[in-house]
Amino acid sequence: MQLLFRQLALFAGVLAFAFPACAGPVRSDHPVIGIWKLELPDGSCEETYRIRADGTSLVTSAEEISETRFTIDDKPDAEGFYKSQDTITKNNGKLDCSGNTMKVGQSATNYLLFHGSGDMFLMCYQRDTRACIGPFIRVRGSTST
Repeated sequence: MQLLFRQLALFAGVLAFAFPACAGPVRSDHPVIGIWKLELPDGSCEETYRIRADGTSLVTSAEEISETRFTIDDKPDAEGFYKSQDTITKNNGKLDCSGNTMKVGQSATNYLLFHGSGDMFLMCYQRDTRACIGPFIRVRGSTST
């Protein structure tokens, strides 16, 4: 459980997205665009990720609210992973679901693996599924982010 909290702390506000190195627009039909929810396994806390096509995201986790800039591969690699990089640009300084606070400027690189339905993904720390968090579940009926 401690490892999950540490991973969530790295991700709360960090939907990490790939090179090109500068954050910028993402194609409007990219599978990551939308609103996603992640619930802790014990149901004690929920995070919401609003991923926008302009290369920014808004993340709420417990009392914490963070904004990020990200880049993401346009297409998945041969194994189906999208390499991603994300950097926190704003944070309200309050505690997230793991009891931590993200720091402005903190960056992470991760690999997203989408379910065939497009309604779920895992976020992995390498190009395999041995160390991942999720599933992140798409919030339907919420096309605007």
